[in-house]
Amino acid sequence: PKTSITLIIMEGTKTRPEIGRFFGFDHVLFWVGNAYQAASFYCSRFGFEYLAYQGLQTGERNYATHVVQAGKIRFAFASSYGPYEHKDETMAKHLTQHGDGVRDIAFGVEDAVKVYETAISRGAKCAGKPRTISDEHGTVILASVHTYGDTIHTFVQRKVDGKEYTGVFLPGFKEHFLKDPLNEVLPATKLDIIDHIVGNGYENDMVPTADWYEKTLDFHRFWSIDDKMMHTDYSALNSIVMADFDEVIKMPINEPAKGKKKSQIQEYCDFYAGAGVQHLALKTENIIDAVAALRKRGVDFLPIPKSYYDNFRKALPNLNIKVQEDIDTIEKLGLLIDYDDNGYLLQLFTKPLEDRPTVFIEIIQRRNFGGFGAGNFKSLFKALEDEQDKRGNLTDM
Repeated sequence: PKTSITLIIMEGTKTRPEIGRFFGFDHVLFWVGNAYQAASFYCSRFGFEYLAYQGLQTGERNYATHVVQAGKIRFAFASSYGPYEHKDETMAKHLTQHGDGVRDIAFGVEDAVKVYETAISRGAKCAGKPRTISDEHGTVILASVHTYGDTIHTFVQRKVDGKEYTGVFLPGFKEHFLKDPLNEVLPATKLDIIDHIVGNGYENDMVPTADWYEKTLDFHRFWSIDDKMMHTDYSALNSIVMADFDEVIKMPINEPAKGKKKSQIQEYCDFYAGAGVQHLALKTENIIDAVAALRKRGVDFLPIPKSYYDNFRKALPNLNIKVQEDIDTIEKLGLLIDYDDNGYLLQLFTKPLEDRPTVFIEIIQRRNFGGFGAGNFKSLFKALEDEQDKRGNLTDM
């Protein structure tokens, strides 16, 4: 069947949108049942280092928050100290409904108040009015709005009155008191930045969500694909990637499409009990070393069949690009490859990282290729469906 893949490139546009500049992903906040253990998992398995802490030892009586970092990637894990009747009913309800998951995708911005007020004036819902927080290292301005499901975006302004905040994370946080000894003996994972963050929603949620980013945050449609390409014999999905003006933030939005069986997008929504973040793509400049290290650390990735690499070897002589990595090594590590006449990417996906089949991680390396692995979707979907079937969730709609 005819496929539909769209890569939207801004041409001739010079005027920055009214909302102002976005600098990229500042950090991602997970609400979890046990922040101490969750942070430890990402340090031992994914090679993150402990960065910052806020909790009882810093004078915070309501939450414990552990922040870890790999390259420029910052994950914060927060838990409540007490029962919701006395502490935080919102967090408790969130955990009961969704399990551990992403609460906040924070964006670095030039002017947090301007971004917030512009978004609110266009219909965004407030999740936290502008607030200024300070300590001996400087000042940060924060403001938050709701996006899909129970997820929010916090706008983080780290330069105020010409002075950059120099603290370890945010005012109120101290340098973390832990250091993971495993990182001293296990290979480094060489993860650099967040490439993109994927949100899943229900059928017919995708376009309204994409419209929300366009209307409230001046994002544009960077890339899209429909169910004619994104399908197997059993299930399918549609996807639109939203990006800011400078395209340093990319937010794919997925929805299930009609198929013979329940798609992995629908499975996510069923177990997360709503729309939310499905996976976070972490970019590396050396995926061979990164995935080799991650596998040694015990990260469990989706298996890829040998036939995938047999087919790629047949196509390799006819490519207009040169793949730098050795194909035998690519197969040994289970990497997927997608390409066009200009470049290629290598990628790999973990299995779900929690008992609920919800959040997982993608590792990605780009070589002059801005797409999202459309050529791999059938292989990826088949691998996801195999795991879904093992869980007893590849059922009739």
